[in-house]
Amino acid sequence: MAGHPGAVAIVALDPEDRVLLVRQFRSPAGRTLLEIPAGTLDVDETTGAIEDPDLAARRELEEETGVRAASWRHVGSFWTAPGFATELMHLYLAAELTPAHADRLGPDDDERLQLVRMPWRDAVAAAERGEIADAKSLVGLFWLARLRAAEGADPA
Repeated sequence: MAGHPGAVAIVALDPEDRVLLVRQFRSPAGRTLLEIPAGTLDVDETTGAIEDPDLAARRELEEETGVRAASWRHVGSFWTAPGFATELMHLYLAAELTPAHADRLGPDDDERLQLVRMPWRDAVAAAERGEIADAKSLVGLFWLARLRAAEGADPA
């Protein structure tokens, strides 16, 4: 079993109804992937306390995309690989995005991220074609498509 403190993933929608994605090289996959912003929950080295997912989602969105959101919705949680890992992923929808300026939190030192803004329908189509292939992004994008397909649904 692989122990993991948990993680967050964010479907962030800008005012033009585009999904914010990050392109980054993933060593285990051996290639660059296009993904929704996400990250591991921090663990306090002194107490062992695990970071609150609501706070981590805000931190990760800002670090990876340079934006903050005024509207947040916790969509749900899912186990990423319950056969061998304890990672529970918390999925959020973020909207009402604004740039984080001078005091912006930046990406981790080992992250080389390229921000991509894509109309949400194009992102879902890319996932269906296999161009977006990681589990958290598939869950987030297909959830968004299902929500948008529901009559009168407002995802924010």
